[in-house]
Amino acid sequence: MAEATPALEVDVRGRRFRSAEGGEVHALGAVAFTLPERSFTCLTGPSGCGKTTVLRMILGLDRPIDGRVQVNGSGRVAAVFQEPRLLPWRSVEDNVRLALPSVDAGRPLGALFDTLGLAAHRALLPGELSLGLARRVALARAFALEPSLILLDEPFVSLDEDTAERLRELLLSVWRARPTTVLMVTHDLEEAVALADRVIVFSAAPGTPRASIDLAAPRGVRDGPWRVQAAARLRSERTMVGVGGLP
Repeated sequence: MAEATPALEVDVRGRRFRSAEGGEVHALGAVAFTLPERSFTCLTGPSGCGKTTVLRMILGLDRPIDGRVQVNGSGRVAAVFQEPRLLPWRSVEDNVRLALPSVDAGRPLGALFDTLGLAAHRALLPGELSLGLARRVALARAFALEPSLILLDEPFVSLDEDTAERLRELLLSVWRARPTTVLMVTHDLEEAVALADRVIVFSAAPGTPRASIDLAAPRGVRDGPWRVQAAARLRSERTMVGVGGLP
């Protein structure tokens, strides 16, 4: 049987650029990985190791690329950043629909708004939303596009833990309802093991993948003690090269 085509293929030799002072910054080392269709992968590692640079390469915002990045399937890519980046003069629904191509402009979005708890907020302006609600809108905008790949760059950073946990649950709910491939950057190891099928651990800058950890446990059993234990394993993986798994 032929092997399935990955949703994403990344094989780059690194990234260097000039700093404002004129020196050379080696931001990223050699990075190669693939993502299976409808998988959920987290990238984690120390600050400044190049995780966001990888996302920017995939989005085409960081060029030229020394290597190859290939998005398969429909080729549609959606992104959710740390800031929701909503247009303040547009309603919640209009902000979500702005991401849709003209052929899908009238597509019903009621089920998506229901899943994310936004049904009662569709007519509100961003200034009338809490930060947690605004980030739900950013998730809705990404999933509404029905992309082959969704990139998440620490979308729950700076939220209190209760709000962040609720948004993690909502993210998983909408992902199960609208399966697509997800690549998420996070510094929070407990968040990574709560959400992902696989966690790729980067070294310090210039970042390279040091380990790829498969997470076999069903998400329903990944309670607080399990996450703490799994996160401790990931911290140890930062110091070694390997491929392993967590039960």
